[in-house]
Amino acid sequence: MELTLIIAFVLALLVGLSLGLLGGGGSILTVPILSYVVGLPPREAIASSLFIVGATSAVGALRHARAGRVRWKTGLLFGVAGMVGALLGGVVGDFVPGGILMVLFAIMMVATASAMIRGRKTAADRVQTEDRRSVPRVLGIGVLVGFATGLIGAGGGFLIVPALTLFAGLPMVVAVGTSLLVIVMNSLAGFAGNALTVPLDWPFVLAFTAIAVAGSLVGAKLAGRIPERALRRGFGFFVLAMGALVLIQEVPPLIPI
Repeated sequence: MELTLIIAFVLALLVGLSLGLLGGGGSILTVPILSYVVGLPPREAIASSLFIVGATSAVGALRHARAGRVRWKTGLLFGVAGMVGALLGGVVGDFVPGGILMVLFAIMMVATASAMIRGRKTAADRVQTEDRRSVPRVLGIGVLVGFATGLIGAGGGFLIVPALTLFAGLPMVVAVGTSLLVIVMNSLAGFAGNALTVPLDWPFVLAFTAIAVAGSLVGAKLAGRIPERALRRGFGFFVLAMGALVLIQEVPPLIPI
């Protein structure tokens, strides 16, 4: 058991690093770690993940905010809309088979990753996108992303960061910081719904969270030093690889023999 805990805590550093550097990857990394490495039941793993990711994202968001990399108005609007969408997505998700949900998730990951890798061709494109940004647009995108997140149950940052860069017109490093604010809001809403019925191992959860927070501080510090294009493309390739992996795992069982 001690070796398992050591491995889990080492992986907790990676969770924090991913959140601090990329603004995503929290739930999609934490839930498998808690389920497959630590051996927690699914519901306990999800509830624990919501607390860990929410607390870690909050610390990371503050670090990014001090560096001027959080767009508060956009983040709060996106977050409120995302909470509404996540609630709706969670209700609908109860009626959709898990395998199909994961395939939909993977397809969305591949699509957003491809857009991130391609990026915008000119600086004028970014200015034009920012000029078109409006409150209704941010709210609409927030609801859609929140719905997808609630439907899938994970992957908020993977969807939020591309949405903020491609549709809300934010630079990558600002989208990363703003994404953490949105993740805090969504995680808080999700944790409140789970904490009432799911018992948690609080000493372990707090220890995991503390280590993840340390990783997020390192990631936030590195985020401002890496060129935006390299960060965006690296994030895109990472999401693309994760989406391909999910498709490889989930599609074969759905094919009738």
